[in-house]
Amino acid sequence: MSIAAVSPTVTARQATSTPGRAVTRLAVRQVRRGGLIVVALTGGITALVAGTYAEVMADPAAAGGLQALAGNPAIRMLFGPPVGLDTAGGFTVWRVGTFLAVMLAAWSVLATTRITRGEEDSGRWDLLLAGRVPLRTVLIRHLAAVAAVPVAAGSAVTAVLLAFGTATSGSLVHGAGTALLGVFFVAVAALTAQIFPTRTPATGAAVTVIGVGLLARMVGDGVTELGWLHWLSPFGLLGLSGPYVQDRVVPLVLLLVAAAVTAVGALAAAGRREVRAGLVASRPARRPRLALLGSVEGFAVRRVLRPLAGWTIGIGGYYLLIGLTAVSVTGFLADNPALANEAAKAGFADMGSIAGVTATLFAILAMPAGGFVAVRMGAFVAAETDRRLMMSAAGPISRVRLIGAEIAATAGAVAVLVTAAGSATWAGVAVTGGDFSLVEALTGVWNVLPIVGLSLGAAVFVTGWAPRWVGVVGGLPTTGGFLLLVIAESIAAPGWVRDLSPFAHLAPVPLVDADGTASTVMLGIAAVLVVAGLAGYQRRDLRS
Repeated sequence: MSIAAVSPTVTARQATSTPGRAVTRLAVRQVRRGGLIVVALTGGITALVAGTYAEVMADPAAAGGLQALAGNPAIRMLFGPPVGLDTAGGFTVWRVGTFLAVMLAAWSVLATTRITRGEEDSGRWDLLLAGRVPLRTVLIRHLAAVAAVPVAAGSAVTAVLLAFGTATSGSLVHGAGTALLGVFFVAVAALTAQIFPTRTPATGAAVTVIGVGLLARMVGDGVTELGWLHWLSPFGLLGLSGPYVQDRVVPLVLLLVAAAVTAVGALAAAGRREVRAGLVASRPARRPRLALLGSVEGFAVRRVLRPLAGWTIGIGGYYLLIGLTAVSVTGFLADNPALANEAAKAGFADMGSIAGVTATLFAILAMPAGGFVAVRMGAFVAAETDRRLMMSAAGPISRVRLIGAEIAATAGAVAVLVTAAGSATWAGVAVTGGDFSLVEALTGVWNVLPIVGLSLGAAVFVTGWAPRWVGVVGGLPTTGGFLLLVIAESIAAPGWVRDLSPFAHLAPVPLVDADGTASTVMLGIAAVLVVAGLAGYQRRDLRS
């Protein structure tokens, strides 16, 4: 066929569609790894809880006892309304529904601002937007790539629940609600990315929406008179859908409408701003801030202060809530010893004392603390890749000192983070008149530091030898270790499989004394990983 015979319409369509498909492939590439992990975690955790329902409820009295426990306002604030606990699906929704919803919302926000406002801020969108694809089209294609992840996660939840024989209507309602909540926060993050001129305030504003929405749902669950707050919160709408009991569609329709309106608002805002700008003007030039710029170590501390503040507010707020509700939970169980036994069978062991409640929840602190470590070392690798460390690396500074400053700053920051969580828990208990000392709280949170040290060691090791995998491998000792323990106990795996998890060697402090031998071994392994990582970092080239 000659060139003259080619239809001009076809040629024009190909010229405009090919760049669009390239943008979509770029967006998918940026979220595929994290998205697959989120979908796997969502489906895997759902399967673990649903698979253990029959064992938990083997005793006919357990369902009634757990229902009464869930009726306590403090328990409702933490886990949500007790809906359908006499079914495997309802029990699964109650136990992990809120946790998975928050995890999916947080990932949706961080991923959206990272691949939209973050890429624009770094200048990597300059050439992209200089072509034939307008800003709105680029934004739409990126949002579609991110939104596909919560949709896949909701589908995985539905498939898992159906595979375990739960009711079809409840499975569909819960899976659809989970997906819609994630899509809603993708739209929220897209809107804040158009309003604010940089990634940091955009992410902060979207995360604030998560916090306010979760707080509204908790207050609505804990205080009957304020139940109307559920209609103002995406998490509340998810609870109002009532999977496996009411199976309401109206709350999900409202959530869908809210997501659509927010997404349209984001697209409208994108058309009213300049590239690398936001609807809110950036602050005028200010006097330079030179604090902590006199050394590599000071600069590492300066870089960690702002993210540390955000993580501390989030985690500290959660553990403050734990402290405020601990007295109510333990008092309720102390008055109902038979119910306390049933709660222990349902996975809430030692909840008859504040020390027992906090020991269980302090162990979980290792996961967000390990995530903080992995994120900080990932930020170091990103700074290296973006050539922000070139001037430091080109100066009279050894490679070991450069990464050593980052390791020291991260280790100190995570110690502050867990200490703040322990202090917040103690403050909450003290306000409500509970018997729980600050020493008990601090020894409980410091008990998880050896496991967090393993995450730091793994992250440093991968930074030296395979920097692309720092985020994934850095979280393996904490998140992966916890999942391994849950799986091993759920399927009655051999003891040596369970012992591979560091959580299997974690003593329930402050209920009992810490296991000094186990802590020493974990810290020793962490030290070996750090040394090996330093050796690798000295040998490899800088990323660029």
